[in-house]
Amino acid sequence: MPLTLTPDDVEFTALRAQGPGGQNVNKVSSAVQLRFDVGASRLPDWLKTRLLAMADRRLTQDGVIVIKAQTERSQERNKADALARLQALVDAASHVPAVRRATRPTRASQRRRLDAKSQRSGVKALRGRVTD
Repeated sequence: MPLTLTPDDVEFTALRAQGPGGQNVNKVSSAVQLRFDVGASRLPDWLKTRLLAMADRRLTQDGVIVIKAQTERSQERNKADALARLQALVDAASHVPAVRRATRPTRASQRRRLDAKSQRSGVKALRGRVTD
């Protein structure tokens, strides 16, 4: 069951976006900075541990994830983008890879491998110098 985050779980701050934008860029604070405190969140403890162990530049030393969204022109769409990126980060941390258990090759696969090796060896042996 995927864990869904709501806007109540995070803290949004509006700020001015960088880059070109004409006259509008200096007047409107359309960029959004999202702050998510992992330690104070209501996520399960195992997921908090995995999030804090991630080597991600968006994670501060205090255990706060900071995401800045400024690609959209409206503040609401930037909020939705930042929340989606946080959700993707939490989903990636919640995915636990399956443990690989070593198995032995079957007898038939060993036989096929050795037969292929001997056949290849025979082909290479026929490439030698011909003697009369």
